[in-house]
Amino acid sequence: MTSQTRQLFGTDGIRGVAGEFPLTFESTYLIGRAVGHDLARSDPQARVVIGQDTRESSAWIADRVAAGLAASGCEVHSAGVITTPGVAYLARARGYAAGIVISASHNPWTDNGIKVFSGDGYKLPDAHELAIEEEIFGLLQNPGVDAAAPQVAPSLPGEAELRQAYIEWLAGSVTADLRSLRILVDCANGAAAAEAPELFRKCGVQAVIENACPDGRNINEGCGALHPAAVARAVAERKGEFDLGVTFDGDADRALFCDAGGKVVNGDGIMLLAARDMKEHGVLNGGIVVGTTMSNMGLEVALRGSGIRLLRANVGDKYVLEEMRKHDAILGGEQSGHIIFRDGDATTGDGLLTALRVMETMVRTRGSLAQLVSDLKVFPQTIQNVRVREKVPFDQIPEIQQAIDSAQQELDGNGRIVVRYSGTEALARVMVEAESEEKMKRLAETIAGSIKKSLGA
Repeated sequence: MTSQTRQLFGTDGIRGVAGEFPLTFESTYLIGRAVGHDLARSDPQARVVIGQDTRESSAWIADRVAAGLAASGCEVHSAGVITTPGVAYLARARGYAAGIVISASHNPWTDNGIKVFSGDGYKLPDAHELAIEEEIFGLLQNPGVDAAAPQVAPSLPGEAELRQAYIEWLAGSVTADLRSLRILVDCANGAAAAEAPELFRKCGVQAVIENACPDGRNINEGCGALHPAAVARAVAERKGEFDLGVTFDGDADRALFCDAGGKVVNGDGIMLLAARDMKEHGVLNGGIVVGTTMSNMGLEVALRGSGIRLLRANVGDKYVLEEMRKHDAILGGEQSGHIIFRDGDATTGDGLLTALRVMETMVRTRGSLAQLVSDLKVFPQTIQNVRVREKVPFDQIPEIQQAIDSAQQELDGNGRIVVRYSGTEALARVMVEAESEEKMKRLAETIAGSIKKSLGA
């Protein structure tokens, strides 16, 4: 491993197939030890909070990580099934040295992952993750004398009081009367199922909850933010019953929506309505919003019309947050529904908080979701995924670079092309925006075809 490249940590922690390296019975324990050793350098009696989603592998992985932490002298508290931002909040609010989440977010149930938050509730910087990686590989080569795992309490059901504290914080952040709103909620059979029903009851929202019966294998299965058309279709079929639909991903760090007519509204639309509301109330620092290279040109145009500037970060909420902190921005996010509000105690994308903010804006403005995003004229956009056998820089493969350059020349500034590798999967992603559907599809297929020919798995 070089001093510059991370092998285990991607853009959102460590991901893989549960039971296979790096998520084996042994390696998950050693990951816990490595994180524990890292924490012990600054606090020999470090306290750590750990949470998990609803995958059938999450409990044993959480138990093994907890055992590794305990072997390094850490005091471990489990919140049980809780959203990723719930763990981040607890780490910050309760004075833990770190928060750890066992989840693979939107991935299939067979996958899992390990995310680490520092005591301030923020994800670890790349350099810090690299240092932990080096320790993990060192332990794999030489486990040492403390290799035997200590006995720790099971991670499930966890401490209900921790989950309750997170719900109370969210409910306490609401400043508008939400009792008039009727919403259809899709919990994706994931972590949101543990908190969303009680949260919306506390806020007085008239909520109908769906996909809140996890069985360990049905997380994200035909539901949730991976399939926003599902909640949109349900709202459309029950015409007049709901003011909006909201759908979360497996760990509920993001949310997507549909309006009362069943039209999907993604993260770009949510950032537009939130930015305008914040500017109206004088809290949009610098009049800027941070999106990503994948944010639609239509969002940039609409924001500009309201006197708001869009900055673009690399894809990944970690990098959006870094850009936000750099420019002291309080709103940022991604099309996928990761929305970060920095005008309170939130330190990462939170689907539940985003849902509350959308509803508050609707109540304050007395506008429907459709009305609030009506002037967002989306440039036709497509994203094609190509499974690759290795991640070689595109500019090192002439055929791929030529396809990209030719497409850029044809667009002549009237659209955008972004070609990048996924940070969590063996995929190349090709995004094309153009003024016409025909041109968009043709250029995307040409570039994707060149990648498949040169690097296809």
